[in-house]
Amino acid sequence: MEFSVKAKFDVAIQFLREVRTELKKVTWPSRKDTLSGTLVVLVAVFIIATFLGIVDSGLSSLVRQLLRRAVS
Repeated sequence: MEFSVKAKFDVAIQFLREVRTELKKVTWPSRKDTLSGTLVVLVAVFIIATFLGIVDSGLSSLVRQLLRRAVS
């Protein structure tokens, strides 16, 4: 096994050429599509975070009550 810096460099250059070729084939979303998708994600995260916060608060309260009863 021989380590050749030139061979590794050639492989890296070929890889980057292929990446550039593939990126030219990509259909990028419009600004409007990107903004609407981002808005959907932010709203979903807010709803899920609110739901999990309510569930966490309820479970914390339940555990607190159970521990009070166990102590007394």
